[in-house]
Amino acid sequence: MHRTVMIAEYLRPYAQWRIARPDPADDCRNARAAIGLIDAAAYAAQLDDCDRVIVRMAVAGCFAKGRFDPGPEGEALVRHWHYDEAGGGAADLLEGLAACAERAASAEPAVSAERASDGHVASDRHAGRAAAFSLH
Repeated sequence: MHRTVMIAEYLRPYAQWRIARPDPADDCRNARAAIGLIDAAAYAAQLDDCDRVIVRMAVAGCFAKGRFDPGPEGEALVRHWHYDEAGGGAADLLEGLAACAERAASAEPAVSAERASDGHVASDRHAGRAAAFSLH
């Protein structure tokens, strides 16, 4: 499966989650966020796997388990995308996800060394990230 499709498939459930959260007092923030995420999913699906931002995400380990995982900071970025304000476009979201993943990847050696000294396997961190995924 293409990496760009994995990103689109990651974003779509968040858009659906926003659509399913109607709130008369939200001033259309959920709708705006859903539209921003749908736009970003469509944009991502049109990119090439060799696009610079996709390569950055790959190097940072976002596709290591055969699916897209931008890490906890990236997930938070997606969950709040365009909710409070509609600044930035789809390309900005992908750049932000790449930056989040790069920060997480650069922090991994310190985390891995810390876990190794505790006797834990360094890959435990990745298992925790996968388990933390939730749309609720």
